[in-house]
Amino acid sequence: VQLQASGGGLVQAGGSLRLSCAASGGTFSDLALGWVRQAAGKEREFVGAINWYGDSTDYADSVKGRFTISRDDAKNTVHLQVNSLKPEDTAIYFCAAAGTMVEVRSTPRYWGQGTQVTVSS
Repeated sequence: VQLQASGGGLVQAGGSLRLSCAASGGTFSDLALGWVRQAAGKEREFVGAINWYGDSTDYADSVKGRFTISRDDAKNTVHLQVNSLKPEDTAIYFCAAAGTMVEVRSTPRYWGQGTQVTVSS
């Protein structure tokens, strides 16, 4: 499975973005999907995940209530709606896929190219 993220950009603090990830080359609907991010000079950080059925989500404490993950299996896409952005949300955002949400959090099976999100204060 190949994953390609898009939708990043430069936004002021308090603003919103909608990130998307398109998948190709494999079965998408039976995978848990999610997002991780990596800020410059920092380790990779789990952001959130959604299970294969789409009825359960998991978020990092730092983004709960601000970020929302959704999936559209008919279009092989997963989205991350990011609201109330803060400068500390600045990072490259990668979409990821694995068998379970726990695996997305710890050891994703598939990775995609990331998209840069920059939040100015």
